[in-house]
Amino acid sequence: MKTFLLIASFPDSLIKFRGPLLRALVAKGLDVHVAAPDLPDVADIRTELEALGITLHEIGLKRTGTNPVADLGTVAELWRLMRSIRADYVLGYTIKPVIYGSLAAWLASVPNRFALVTGLGYAFTGEASGKRGLLRKLIQRLYRFGLSKSRKVFFQNPDDEALFRQLGLLPAGIPSRVVNGSGVDVADYSLAPLPEKPSFLLIARLLGDKGVREYAQAARLVKAQYPDAVFRLVGWIDNNPDAISQHELDEWVSSGTLEFLGKLADVRPAIADCNVYVLPSYREGTPRTVLEAMAMGRAVITTDAPGCRETVTDCENGFLVPVQAVDELADAMIRFIEEPELVADMGERSRQIAEQKYDVHKVNEFMLGEMGIQ
Repeated sequence: MKTFLLIASFPDSLIKFRGPLLRALVAKGLDVHVAAPDLPDVADIRTELEALGITLHEIGLKRTGTNPVADLGTVAELWRLMRSIRADYVLGYTIKPVIYGSLAAWLASVPNRFALVTGLGYAFTGEASGKRGLLRKLIQRLYRFGLSKSRKVFFQNPDDEALFRQLGLLPAGIPSRVVNGSGVDVADYSLAPLPEKPSFLLIARLLGDKGVREYAQAARLVKAQYPDAVFRLVGWIDNNPDAISQHELDEWVSSGTLEFLGKLADVRPAIADCNVYVLPSYREGTPRTVLEAMAMGRAVITTDAPGCRETVTDCENGFLVPVQAVDELADAMIRFIEEPELVADMGERSRQIAEQKYDVHKVNEFMLGEMGIQ
């Protein structure tokens, strides 16, 4: 039996983002292992994965840490794990699992080494100066070194793939493929009736680069004209240099601009309570929340940015607006309020696109085939 190791930096993502892929690997008859930090803190996730026959391994990886000694320890830890389980396949996703997982797999002589770039994150967005600029240079050097040890690299949008090629982060001899995001189970995220009241929703980690501030500013503008419009926010304040402050969030809520629902284990009721989904992000891999909203038949407003623009055909299933363009974002919201027939028509088209392009089973079959798993 072949052994497959998936490496993650955030255990909450294992079920939500990679659950269907893990189930597909088990169904193919592989001995599936998962390595991630903080597993003792997620008993429900451990229970669900172990029930599938998946073996879990706690690792000391620090998702946001910049200590090179600790990161070298992570490489050694992954190397020992790969040797002990005799891994035949390794797949890492997000920055550190991609870089250090690829390096450890090469050192451990794992024959099938793969990486999944799910987005570029804080170090690739915003101004390339100061601390962020130094971090960007460091991460690019690490990507260049780590990906040179991969057999194949998956990207979730063509812009990221092109950027990695342009910057030389992915050597010319390493093949790459673009997949349609993490996909969405269109059976689990089924169509939901539209509420009558104009209701907008953003689901995101509360980071500046997710466009949370622009969402709040646009909501304030729209509510000045249409006070009955509802703007909801789902998410949490992340341990990130770009995080929204608690003070900002409290001001938006106390002023009546936004309704904050916190972090939700199941976002489907929140999506069902909106008629337009909004993600003003500066850059994504392929935004999972947009796919979930599309599967539930929601029109979408998002930015004309890498990853985001892949999900929306402008004026077909929603509107694309420029990054950080508050006025254009507010205008798109107002158009849905003033032309409510667009909500249903574009929402129906969103569902069709989700079924045709983003069904998780189609996405996973493509990835398995590209990894040589039949």
